Amino acid sequence: MPTRLSFDLDDAADLDRLFAPVKGEPAIGLAVSGGADSLALMVLAKRWANSAPGRPRLHVYSLDHGLRPEAAREVATVIETATSLGLKATALQWSGDKPRTGVQEAARSARYSLIGQAMAQDGVGVLLTAHHRQDQAETVLMRMAHGSGIEGLKGMSLLAEVEGVRVFRPLLDVDPAALRQVVEDAGLTPAEDPSNIDPHYERVRWRLAMPAFAELGLDAAALSIFAERIAEADAAIAQMANACFTELVRLDGFGSARIELAPFLGLSPAISTRMLSRVLNIVGGRQKPRALGQVERLRQSIADGSLPKSTTVLGCVVRFKDNDIAIAREPGRIAPPDAMLLPRSELVWDERFLIINGSDHADLTASVADYLPRHRLEDFLGFKVTAPAEAIRTAPIVRDPDGGVLSLGGWSFDERIKVQLLID
Repeated sequence: MPTRLSFDLDDAADLDRLFAPVKGEPAIGLAVSGGADSLALMVLAKRWANSAPGRPRLHVYSLDHGLRPEAAREVATVIETATSLGLKATALQWSGDKPRTGVQEAARSARYSLIGQAMAQDGVGVLLTAHHRQDQAETVLMRMAHGSGIEGLKGMSLLAEVEGVRVFRPLLDVDPAALRQVVEDAGLTPAEDPSNIDPHYERVRWRLAMPAFAELGLDAAALSIFAERIAEADAAIAQMANACFTELVRLDGFGSARIELAPFLGLSPAISTRMLSRVLNIVGGRQKPRALGQVERLRQSIADGSLPKSTTVLGCVVRFKDNDIAIAREPGRIAPPDAMLLPRSELVWDERFLIINGSDHADLTASVADYLPRHRLEDFLGFKVTAPAEAIRTAPIVRDPDGGVLSLGGWSFDERIKVQLLID
C-alpha cells in the first residue's frame, strides 16, 4: 500500500513515524550541508530526539568539498547552529586534487567515505540524509531516461548502504516546501548552493522540467507513488528470482556456478535476468553492472543460442557446458594481493570468499591459486575436478610458512582455517 503523501511535521505522532526505523539506535548521524533540506532534518531530528527519553544521541557531520569558496563558511555556520541546539558536530574537508569530470559523483563518494570514517570514530551506526520527495521524483525520471530496469525505477530506498555507510532517508516522502517552512519557523537562514540551479548538471535539468510534468499530472507526489509501486513489483521479482536461484544454480568450492539451461529458458525475462545478475555478482566479485543492458544482452544471447564459445562480462567467463550455463571468475583481472591472516581474524578475499583464521598463528598467507594441475587438485580433494580452469586459477589458497596447503577454494584441510563462499 502506498504511504501517505503528507505529514504534519508539527505532530509528534507523525514525527515519530518518520524516525521510527532508527528509534533503537544508540547514536545517529545527520548529514547537514547548510541547505534548507538538511537544516530541516537537523531541527526535526532534534525535536524528535527530545520528545521522549532513551532516544538516540545525535551527531551532525558537515563537509566542505573544496569546490566553492563559500563552502567553508557554510560548514562553520552549520557547526555553530548545531552547537547552539546542543548537538555534537564535526566539520570535515575533502582535500586534494579534484577530478575534471564526474565531479558530482566523485564528491558524493568522498562525502560518504569521509563521513563514514568519522562515524566509525564516534561510534555512530547510521547516517540520516535529507533526501525528499522532489529528489525521489528527479531520481526516477533520470533512471527512466537512462533505460533503467524495475530495480532502478523504484528510486531511492528509505534504508540503504552507500559507499559502506548505512543510510536512512526519513524525509523521502516529505514535500520540500514543508521543510523550508520548518527552517523559516526555526529562524534559520539556509545556504544556497548555486550548483542546485546550474543546468550543466543533469539533475538540475530534470528539476527545471518538473513544472511542465506537474501541469500534466505527473508531479512529485505521483512519481513517489509510482516509485513505491515499482518497489513492490521489484520485491516480488526478487522473491521469485531467489527461489529460482535455489532450485537452478549450483555453486562449487572454486566459486564457479552452473545454471540449468532448460529451466532457465523457461523463466520470464525479468526473473531470469535478475537471477543471472545475482550469479554474476557472486562469481565476479561484486562488480555491479553500469547498466542493466549488460545483463539483459547476456540473457538474450543465452536464450537465442548466440552465446559465443565463451564471453566475458562483469568479471566472469560465461559459456555453455553440456546442458548448463557455466560461469567462472575471469582470470587476467587484477588478482587480490597476498594477504597475511591475522590471528583470530576474518578476511574477505576478492569479495567472494570469507577466510577465517581461528588460531593464534600469524604466519598464514592467503593468495591466488593460479596454475595448479588437476591431478594435484584431485589428490588434495579426493574427487574428480570438473570446474572450469578459470575458476581453479582464481580460487584462494592458504599456506603455512613451509608451503603446506591449509585450504583451497572453499575446502579446508586444517582446523585452523575455515572458508565460505559469500552468496549474499
